Amino acid sequence: MFDFRLTVFYTVARRLSFTKAAAELFVTQPAITKHVQELESQLGTALFDRRGNQISLTPAGQVLLRHAETVMGVYRQLEFDLNELKGKPGGRLRLGASSTIAQYVIPAVLARFGEQFPDVTLSLLSGNTEQIEQALLHDEIDLGLVEGRTHHSDIRYTPFVQDELVLVCRADHPLAGRDELPLDELKTIPLVLRERGSGSLEVVEHALRGVGLRLAELRPAMQLGSTEGIKTYLGSSLALAFVSIFAVQDELKNGTLCVLDVMDLAIQRDFYAIKLQGVGAGLADTFMRFVRRQYNPR
Repeated sequence: MFDFRLTVFYTVARRLSFTKAAAELFVTQPAITKHVQELESQLGTALFDRRGNQISLTPAGQVLLRHAETVMGVYRQLEFDLNELKGKPGGRLRLGASSTIAQYVIPAVLARFGEQFPDVTLSLLSGNTEQIEQALLHDEIDLGLVEGRTHHSDIRYTPFVQDELVLVCRADHPLAGRDELPLDELKTIPLVLRERGSGSLEVVEHALRGVGLRLAELRPAMQLGSTEGIKTYLGSSLALAFVSIFAVQDELKNGTLCVLDVMDLAIQRDFYAIKLQGVGAGLADTFMRFVRRQYNPR
């Protein structure tokens, strides 16, 4: 229905790779090359500089990409509106989710959404909060689900579910039997932390400041880029870590990890859905209404 050559250009321009564009669009690389050449012939100008295996946008390509981003957004909205008239939501929804949400919060919801809306094609990009925000700003996703809130002026943040970060250790840790840890004792215990750019680390740092502790006063044993990595590390270490309660449900049930309460410290946060400011209703809103019903059924 829509101009496939523009879709091809848009995909190549974002990926700066004919190979990656072919894989994303499920066509051959020669077909991608042919479509780009036809578009360049139609416009009478080169859109890409080709140097060996590397490509970059020409000034004309940069202009076309700016307009293509607008047009592709209109295409997605048009597809949604037409399907909504038929009472059968359909189209493509590009999601991004920060690591904890992607791994522990959203998979079951995605499965149920797919069953209820079989005509919607879903894709999910995972990364830390900063990476998901950047993906949204660069039109790589339509909707993000993140753990932190950096207050970027071009992004609208809407809370959709509440989480709690808890301090955990392995079940046979010498501290496992303690009812509560004093705040000062946190300074003496090795801690595993998430990497910079992680929404979890941002929330922990903010909560500690609220009780008079700075991250620099703690004893970081390691910084790891995933909660799964942290949990595995804890299994062979005397370190502790702050992790989402969503991430340790199985370990708490089977008794391999336990939660330690810290005096006067409770770390709660909202998970946020993020969209670009001024973007109209579409599949992203349909998806978020579905998500909220899953977590708030009343």
